[in-house]
Amino acid sequence: MLALIQTIVLAIDIYWWLIIASAIFSWLFAFNVINGRNQFVATIGDFLYRVTEPALRPIRRVMPDLGGIDISPIILLLALFFLRQFILTTIAPALI
Repeated sequence: MLALIQTIVLAIDIYWWLIIASAIFSWLFAFNVINGRNQFVATIGDFLYRVTEPALRPIRRVMPDLGGIDISPIILLLALFFLRQFILTTIAPALI
C-alpha cells in the first residue's frame, strides 16, 4: 500500500511542475520571448495546454474576472498541495 501512496504523491509532484511550466510558457509566449511559430515550441505549448487545461478550466469558470490576471494555476497548486499533504499526513499513517 505504501508503494501506491508514493506513486500517487509522485504523480501529484509531476503535475505540480507541469502546471508551473505551463504558466511560465504562457508568460513567455504572451511577451514574445519565444517564437510560437517554431514547431518545437508549438509542440511543447500544445502538450502543456492539453495536460493542464482540463484541471484549470473548471477553476476559471468559477473564478471572477480579475481583468486579465489568471490565478487559476495558483488555486490549482494550492489544491494539489493540500491533497498531497492530506495523503501524507492523514491517509498514509492510517494505512501503515
